[in-house]
Amino acid sequence: MEQNPNNWYAVYTKPRWEKKVADALSRKQVETYCPINRVTHQWSDRKKIVEEPLFKSYVFVRISEAMKTLVRETSGIVNFVYWLGKPARIPDHEIELIRNFLMEYQDVEVESFPIHENDLIQITAGPLMYQRGRVVEAGKNTVKAVLYSMGFALTATVKKSELVLINSQSVAPLNVSI
Repeated sequence: MEQNPNNWYAVYTKPRWEKKVADALSRKQVETYCPINRVTHQWSDRKKIVEEPLFKSYVFVRISEAMKTLVRETSGIVNFVYWLGKPARIPDHEIELIRNFLMEYQDVEVESFPIHENDLIQITAGPLMYQRGRVVEAGKNTVKAVLYSMGFALTATVKKSELVLINSQSVAPLNVSI
């Protein structure tokens, strides 16, 4: 089985530069994907279907490690999207999922999931990675959660970007060790 050295990455663009960046990268022979959402706009006298980028200020590129500098130097690109200190790799199946979803649906909305008090969460990054807890306070960018360990309740403040919401129906009791 042959390994493809190219990986998908997300790059952050200047506002409203998604299509321009995708075109510029294509001219440089870089494989790109700028998911386009077909949205119906209603004006007082007409309706029109407009194609807009699904993810504001993001374009996906499939490149090798050696091509990162070429991509960074493209006009309109701010930087790669980073996760845990490295450019975030996006699995092929997630790009395919987005493509298939957009072929089937239009007027798609991208929303972050809401976090509320008493929600069960799992931390996805940092020193508390994989720990589960219950939200006691939800702020704009952070969540205060209680993590149960060794008979104690530990309270931690975690960035919302570093956790996932857990369906309370499928979760085992919170006997978590840190």
